[in-house]
Amino acid sequence: MSDHEVLCLGEAMVLVTPRHGQRLATAREAALGVAGAESNVAQYLADLGHRVAWASRVGGDPLGDRVLTAVARPGVDVRYVERDPSAPTAVYFKDPSCEDGTRVHYYRTGSAASRLTPAYLDTVPIAPSRLVHLSGITAALSASCAETATALFDRAREAGVLRSFDVNYRPALWSTEDASAPLLTLARQADVVFVGLDEAAHVWGTTTAEEVRDLIGPSVSVVVKNAEVGAVLFEPGADTGTFVPAEPVEVVEPVGAGDAFAAGYLSAWLRNDIPADRLRLGHRVAAFALSSVEDHADATSLRRPALDQDGAGR
Repeated sequence: MSDHEVLCLGEAMVLVTPRHGQRLATAREAALGVAGAESNVAQYLADLGHRVAWASRVGGDPLGDRVLTAVARPGVDVRYVERDPSAPTAVYFKDPSCEDGTRVHYYRTGSAASRLTPAYLDTVPIAPSRLVHLSGITAALSASCAETATALFDRAREAGVLRSFDVNYRPALWSTEDASAPLLTLARQADVVFVGLDEAAHVWGTTTAEEVRDLIGPSVSVVVKNAEVGAVLFEPGADTGTFVPAEPVEVVEPVGAGDAFAAGYLSAWLRNDIPADRLRLGHRVAAFALSSVEDHADATSLRRPALDQDGAGR
């Protein structure tokens, strides 16, 4: 039986990035990495000293080997990841130096992870966890993935496990018309939700953090992020939110910062920190991601003393 305290579920992909900031159309060299929203969260939580398992499916191919090795490197438990010899591991490409910033191109249709079904959850122990985490990206991959996301939250609720959800809307995967209702349904099923103010406006038509909180509902902890401005947390039953400004940082690459923020916040929650300190650690871990071209930048320097079973530092 696993002793993980956090379970993250979702697809990880091999990432191809042209060297020297060149465009895909002209680059002659590229670097291979690994990235994925939920696997990023898992790796950052492992950096911060938590016992984390990542659940997913990858192809029975060398790229699947690469994904498993990379995600496991910080100490993430990957024993529940299934290998599919008949489907590929997903790949995506970054295209730097575009007029509107870095663009990404996904090649994940028909991937091993897109074949996730609720039956897969029978192989993954949920009850030992203190929380489960997934993002809206999982629901966008296929109808069976959407069913798996809902089933994960249903099983976590039955087991008394906290449900964490990052909206993570990706227009390359589905339209706002297709995404709006499913993302809102998952957000309302969660215990804590992370969403950017701009993406909420795009998907749900909200204009303020308070409107986002009102839309999702009063029983959910809602974290609304506003880029370099800061983040506000609305706790259930609280009349006002807790706001903490973002840390100043020179942005090298914005991709992965939201995953880092979620990991920092959840790490502080696992340690029973007060709301403002949860947001502060979220900003600190996000600053690591913003200052790196990697989707996961080693954040072990932020690790605090180990916790005993009562949540106190040793």
